[in-house]
Amino acid sequence: MSQAYGTTEEGQLVNLYTLTNDEGMEVTITNYGSTVVALKVPDRDGKFEDVVLGYDKLEDYEKGQSYFGGTIGRYANRIAHGKFTIGGRDYVLPKNNGDNTLHGGIKGFNKRVWAAKDVSSSSGHALQLTYLSEDGEEGFPGSLSVTAIFTVPADRNDVRIDYSATTGGKDTILNLTNHSFFNLAGARYGDILGHRLRLRASQFTPINARQVPTGEFRNVAGTPFDFGRATVIGERIHEDCEQLNFGKGYDHNWVLNRTGPGSLDLAAQAYDPTSGRMLEVFTTEPGIQFYSGNFLDGTIQGKGGKIYEHRCAFCLETQHFPDSPHHSHFPLTLLKAGERFRSTTVYRFSAK
Repeated sequence: MSQAYGTTEEGQLVNLYTLTNDEGMEVTITNYGSTVVALKVPDRDGKFEDVVLGYDKLEDYEKGQSYFGGTIGRYANRIAHGKFTIGGRDYVLPKNNGDNTLHGGIKGFNKRVWAAKDVSSSSGHALQLTYLSEDGEEGFPGSLSVTAIFTVPADRNDVRIDYSATTGGKDTILNLTNHSFFNLAGARYGDILGHRLRLRASQFTPINARQVPTGEFRNVAGTPFDFGRATVIGERIHEDCEQLNFGKGYDHNWVLNRTGPGSLDLAAQAYDPTSGRMLEVFTTEPGIQFYSGNFLDGTIQGKGGKIYEHRCAFCLETQHFPDSPHHSHFPLTLLKAGERFRSTTVYRFSAK
């Protein structure tokens, strides 16, 4: 089901698309930024709530700087000093996060209008979104064709995202993710400090004061970053720890424990004891950024007039690692001309 959502400042028409399943789950996506606008799932009593942050109006997505629900690219997360090198040639990007380029620059993929196509089948409703990023857009080389297919299976409360991309003429770098902000109690309720989180990762990549990786792989054991067993998010978030101080809380990349290259593995589980809602994240990606809503500060008015307070939501952004172009031992983010990038992430919801 689709409906008009509005017109951008540049005069482009934008729609909303709603995907449903036999369980009553409902996901609303706009082709502005390939953005998840709403996601309604049941609690243990069968009561449905929207569990993602966002805005009511298109103009707020255009003006907003919080990346709510957007598809992030060309390069999700940070690139230090706003530059990188491919084949001996330097490329300079706009800096929008201190000395860093964050989430693709000034106008990343979450600020672009994508082409939409219904690709539903008997197994579920699906929406295909495509975008052509021209050579030189935000400083990145190569003409990049990127596709994100959102699928809601008929018989499970899943949101599956299949990404693919090719670059023509020039090699480029690529790191894609979805930036949904979750509150499993419901996006209009409280903070997420009482949620329980498990991350299937034995290491994380520490950051410096500029919030970019140092290049180290550090074991999580014995630190506030150990979520190997389900742990309350707020239990250690206020500890006097250099890494927590640098991130203003959790805003780090975890190195996922993989079963094999390209395998779709369980990466994270989040649980809200109040509602009973659980979110499981499966991905083919090597890393996941857990962000605890540290920069939500009560100045943003979201859906239904809700004010988004400090740590009222969290993100689990599946990804390659931040600043990989400057760390040759990190998983490769170079996409060569003529090659195809593919990855899959599944957000699975249940209640107990």
